[in-house]
Amino acid sequence: MNIIDKVLIALVLLVALYCAKLLRALHQRVCKSNQQTQESIKEVKEQIWHSYRQSEALQQLFALLKFSAPIPPTRSWAASPDLLLTIADLVRIRKPRLVVELGSGVSTLIVAKAGARKVISIDNSAEFAEKTREMLKTHKVRGVEVRVAPLKAHTSGVDWYDTAKLKDLKNIDLLIIDGPPGSKNPDARKPALKELLNKLSSKAVVVIDDVNRKGEREMAEAFAKALPRHTLTILNHEKGTAVISPK
Repeated sequence: MNIIDKVLIALVLLVALYCAKLLRALHQRVCKSNQQTQESIKEVKEQIWHSYRQSEALQQLFALLKFSAPIPPTRSWAASPDLLLTIADLVRIRKPRLVVELGSGVSTLIVAKAGARKVISIDNSAEFAEKTREMLKTHKVRGVEVRVAPLKAHTSGVDWYDTAKLKDLKNIDLLIIDGPPGSKNPDARKPALKELLNKLSSKAVVVIDDVNRKGEREMAEAFAKALPRHTLTILNHEKGTAVISPK
């Protein structure tokens, strides 16, 4: 074998190695693309399933409560239909004498329409509280008091509702915690435990929205620990819902 043949063989081997490298890289790209496609398909399927579940819950709410006027949009920053349906069901089954709600809105309407005797809804925004009052008036709902309690510095180190607006509360049968806004501060809602625990009745049920978030999950667990005769149930809702109810 002369030197030319050796050079040609070496070139062929180099080309083969280069082609093999290209094929390997192409294979990796294809695999990665397929994985991304599968992940995208899975994500879309999950979104469709969530949307279906929310539509299903909303249809049941309409059938149960028979609204006489349009209701505000749900989901996003507002309560999701799955949470609203759970609240309506709890009111219908438990028949609470007093419902206290942190954060007013469409959930206030649901609680009242479901048959709660008395509802006190706390909101830090005077503007939003007035919108809730107008909505309740449109639906001809009575027995609801919407209080404005501005956020003030709390001993826990976060801003929370003005506790002076909550002093008269007692014997709460259903406590719904969906405020104040907690997306920017995981501890924003935690003062509810200290301020309202001793205002609960012995048969009280506590409902906490957004327990998919760390702060709300920790608060739910703290409530359950402080109420040893109650059971904590985490519902697989869009935003996660905790229900702490008597055993």
